[in-house]
Amino acid sequence: MRLTETADIWWKNAVIYCLDVETFFDTNGDGSGDLRGVGQRIDHLADLGVTCLWLMPFYPTPDRDDGYDITDFYGVDPRLGTHGDLVELLTLAQDRGIRVIADLVVNHTSNEHPWFQSARSSPDSPYRGWYVWRDEPPANQHEGIVFPDQETSLWEYDKKAGQYYLHQFYKHQPDLDIANAEVREEIQRVIGFWAELGLSGFRVDAVPFLLDTSGAVDAGNLPDPHGYLRDLRAFLERRRSQSMLLGEVNLKYPDVRRFFGDEDGDELTMCFDFIGMQALYLSLARNDPASLVKALRERPLAAKQGQWGTFVRNHDELTLDKLSDAERQEVFDAFGPDKGMQLYGRGLRRRLPPMLDNNQARIKMVYSLLFSMPGTPVLFYGEEIGMGENLAIEGRRAVRTPMQWTDGLNGGFSTADPSQLAAPVTEGEFGPANVNVAAQRRDPNSLLNWIKLLVRRYRESPELSWGECTILDHNSSTVFAHRSTYEDGVIVAVHNFADEFVQVKLEVADAGADLRAVDLLRAGTTDVAADGTLSLDLEPHGVRWLRVVGPDDRYII
Repeated sequence: MRLTETADIWWKNAVIYCLDVETFFDTNGDGSGDLRGVGQRIDHLADLGVTCLWLMPFYPTPDRDDGYDITDFYGVDPRLGTHGDLVELLTLAQDRGIRVIADLVVNHTSNEHPWFQSARSSPDSPYRGWYVWRDEPPANQHEGIVFPDQETSLWEYDKKAGQYYLHQFYKHQPDLDIANAEVREEIQRVIGFWAELGLSGFRVDAVPFLLDTSGAVDAGNLPDPHGYLRDLRAFLERRRSQSMLLGEVNLKYPDVRRFFGDEDGDELTMCFDFIGMQALYLSLARNDPASLVKALRERPLAAKQGQWGTFVRNHDELTLDKLSDAERQEVFDAFGPDKGMQLYGRGLRRRLPPMLDNNQARIKMVYSLLFSMPGTPVLFYGEEIGMGENLAIEGRRAVRTPMQWTDGLNGGFSTADPSQLAAPVTEGEFGPANVNVAAQRRDPNSLLNWIKLLVRRYRESPELSWGECTILDHNSSTVFAHRSTYEDGVIVAVHNFADEFVQVKLEVADAGADLRAVDLLRAGTTDVAADGTLSLDLEPHGVRWLRVVGPDDRYII
């Protein structure tokens, strides 16, 4: 393949790293992380091999929803820094070959946003039509509530406005009316502003809700909202070429495919694979890869320049909403049996290492899967060192604790008094005394160094993300094996879900070829038999990445 393709369409084999500025690194001792802090730690990301930094919301906010309630789409929250600090961060990232994207949260605003304050003040306000109003809530106002522990309706009465407004999330987050042409133009201006400043794209929050026009009184007469998504994609590409839109679309596979733009691929550039993630946890609960295999076989191909975003954990609850009730209960029983570990009856508010009882072999196998499965891997900050959650913090914020840099005060995150921190530091087995960057940098067997190795091999093996994936049949029910091929390149990845030794025999090539399989994660070479098969011994939760090569291949391996 032409390696220039992987640079032009960089998102197809990127390494994306998501962080919350507020909890990453504090440079001024006020207890809150800041943009300067991200810049101070940019070399950690470069050393890890990150190629794309995803910033969670850094905009001005009352902070009632961890920054997703925004009062100025063009601003930077003064707690986190200034526009100048952001530009400095972009410059540092660019110097290290790291692109930067940010959350685009335009489904709603904070109810403290000047637009909404104007809208509620008078029916004649120029912003009145920017939100969705009704004199009476519809009959289905109690259906589809996203946060059932916090809300009882999707509509809230505003005394000053004298009407009800739509809020598909919290009542303090009124929905913008995407059907309004002025709102659409404003969203384009927001995208254009940040693209001009240097962002390489956006992670688009809650895309199905953004495009949902069912709350409008004349919904049946409105044009297809997917046309607007196509317009946004085209606008961004005009303003800043080689930019991408990564969409949060938690729907079934056929429905997600439409958000790519179907065969045209002219809507979202990437979509998260929520179905595959949930199948992974079901497979882990069963010590059997069958559920993951089924999901990958059912997953439609992304458009030619599109890609699936694969992940183990994100910043929200670990949703299991697409599993059946019985399957979800299996995962709850295995990884979150206490009610306090669960959220909304559909997900977990835990990180992976505590769920797996800190079994390092099993944890390393999961991240090997992440980097070898077809798609672009997305890491949530702290995953690279195996951070745990803090269940003493309410809701989804249990996993948004301060980054653990050292074993010192506040895990090296801040010099502030612990009572002043943006969030409490995790304590106990997964606290900074046992889990931190500084210690793992010097430990060759650490999770951090394992993930660095996975990133290097993943970036050296574009077949994994660009190639055709084939699930390999074999004789072991606990082994997941797949082959990724692109032109003449062949990578075989094998993962043992069991806690016992297994032997597996795989068909990796046609018969008669003079081939060998070179290990990419350890030293060693295995000859491929004359019939094209390869026999492997796998330790408990063992993994192997192998490049299949012929005598004339010139790979540096």
